[in-house]
Amino acid sequence: MSSQQRPLADPRPDEYRILHEADLRDYLAGLPAIAARLGGEPASWSIIEVGDGNLNLVFIVRGTAGGIAVKQALPYVRLVGESWPLPLSRSHYEYLALTHQARLAPGLVPAVLHHNEGLALVVMELIEPHVIMRRGLIAGALYPNFVGDIATFMARTLFFSSDLALPAAQKKEGIAAFAGNHALCKITEDLIFTDPYRVAEQNRWTQPWLDATAAAFREDLDLHAAISRLKLKFLNAPEALIHGDLHTGSIMVTEDSTVVIDPEFAFYGPMGFDIGAIIANLLMAYLASAGHERSPGERRLFEVWLLETIENVWTEFSHEFLELWRTESHGDAYPPDAVSGYCRRGPPGGRTAGLYGAAVRRHRGIFGCKNHPPHSRAGAQCRFRIDRGPEAAGHLRGAKPAAGARDDGGDGVVPHDQRCDEGGKGGPRLAAGFRQMRAASDEELNSQVRSARFSNATSVTPDGLGLSADMQMTKVRLLHVQDRRFRV
Repeated sequence: MSSQQRPLADPRPDEYRILHEADLRDYLAGLPAIAARLGGEPASWSIIEVGDGNLNLVFIVRGTAGGIAVKQALPYVRLVGESWPLPLSRSHYEYLALTHQARLAPGLVPAVLHHNEGLALVVMELIEPHVIMRRGLIAGALYPNFVGDIATFMARTLFFSSDLALPAAQKKEGIAAFAGNHALCKITEDLIFTDPYRVAEQNRWTQPWLDATAAAFREDLDLHAAISRLKLKFLNAPEALIHGDLHTGSIMVTEDSTVVIDPEFAFYGPMGFDIGAIIANLLMAYLASAGHERSPGERRLFEVWLLETIENVWTEFSHEFLELWRTESHGDAYPPDAVSGYCRRGPPGGRTAGLYGAAVRRHRGIFGCKNHPPHSRAGAQCRFRIDRGPEAAGHLRGAKPAAGARDDGGDGVVPHDQRCDEGGKGGPRLAAGFRQMRAASDEELNSQVRSARFSNATSVTPDGLGLSADMQMTKVRLLHVQDRRFRV
């Protein structure tokens, strides 16, 4: 039985100790490869504890030749203390997830340099000059490569750990390898699927201003039934190895690079949870943006970029996932040799053909898109409905630039050298939303941006592979429930 398959118990108490600066210095000095990577004498190494998360110790160690990051699990929730114990084995699951993700999405996760199961410790490459994405969004920064990077990360890590890519036996071994990470799953089950809809010790909201909203969540029985169905899927749909905590606090970015970190919540669950979590966090960044303005309207371009990023995350992910399905389908689900002649696309511009097409159409039931081809203009409009009124929606989706609009690439937000409209016609364009917004008056800008709202055109039943994305998670996590359209 391999180390990945064997059951994992917590390290014996005599093996584990919490490392402080002097202990860590001595420990790293005893690892020749790590000492060489740092360079210089151990006494000269800079060691700073930077952990600002809820659970672990995180150290940045620098020497004359370079730096590393060291993460050690604590036997309790750091934010709360010893009254909330947690198993140290979560460090082992993070190590397994990081090494798995590195094979499937190289360059999009930090490289693991050393792992000590007994100390619940992982040494990783130091990710520089990246910042935590959540901090960048608070500052109004734009990240042109984020959509492509996060779409690739999700598509590859989810597809290649699913029944579409793996034989059933190998998939079941993977499920077994992560089955012991139930303590971290329990945190999600409580804090996302249970506590917000009842009176619970961990609940917090801005009182008294949000008292009515909190009460509405507790009293809405239809919402409780919907979230219970989603919780059931989270509990019993091991579709793929998911990150499990994929929010903007678990992503480090620069304008040119994206690195996903902290997969200690990883387990085999519904694919849509990761997708919905990242989209929900982007929505929260949009909703919070006005609160970070120093002057009225200064963040309007950032807000438009966020709205288009939200749409593009789903569009690019679905495109990459379906392409992998077409070209890398070696698993026991929809085996190509059993459905020969059917797992292919139809003619250009036509509907997707055969059994593959039926499966694709079945899983495209997000925001009323079941009746549109996967990548048509109508499908893209429908997939993530951003209601700014007909004119603004047309501009955002690729209309011609407004008179007087700048044609210089704006702030470098969207590469524009070869971009055309989604129908394949027309000349190079920027994200048309930027061009239109710049040509509009301040009053029109504020009207268009502030009135943006996301509406659900049809009911969504999470099923199959979860490519309906469990998008109701976006609603139940952060949107008001005063009306049934869950307006932002």
